[in-house]
Amino acid sequence: MQKILLISGKRKCGKDFISERLLNRLADRALIVRISEPIKQEWANKLQLDIHAMLSDGPYKEQYRRDMIVWSDEVRRYDYGFFCRAAMKQASVDQVDYVIVSDIRRKNDIRWFRETYGPQMVQTLRLTSLPETRKARGWQFTAGVDDGPSECDLDDSSFDYVLANDKDEQSGEQLIDRLMAMLQIS
Repeated sequence: MQKILLISGKRKCGKDFISERLLNRLADRALIVRISEPIKQEWANKLQLDIHAMLSDGPYKEQYRRDMIVWSDEVRRYDYGFFCRAAMKQASVDQVDYVIVSDIRRKNDIRWFRETYGPQMVQTLRLTSLPETRKARGWQFTAGVDDGPSECDLDDSSFDYVLANDKDEQSGEQLIDRLMAMLQIS
């Protein structure tokens, strides 16, 4: 593993879209790790929910989001790296050059990756999108979610790279070209 890219941004700013396009470009040299997967898996098991619906981008998970966030914050109070560690254990990170973590939400997520893998291996990318763009992608403000730590903890943080994702290009290739150049990946 040469590099870990931690991607953060508000809901509906395109974290998954950019991560998937970057993965397609890097082919078998990369994989995507999602911290939300072990969170959703544990929550689905706990409440006997449909895990496939919880892992999708659909409305099913939205009805459970607020309570799941509260529960995951409780877990993090005891072990801030619990979900980061679980996500990385599920992935075959030793078989690729690049790991793309598509859903960094908290300062302690970044802290865990830097402490575990070293700051020289970890790079951070903040995706931004205007509220109008996010609304066009299906975002609606949800009190207790969009004004809580899962969406706001990184608002005052600094990042290695910041990339605006407001143009809804069909393929996103121009954005990925810019990102690859910024990250100095060929």
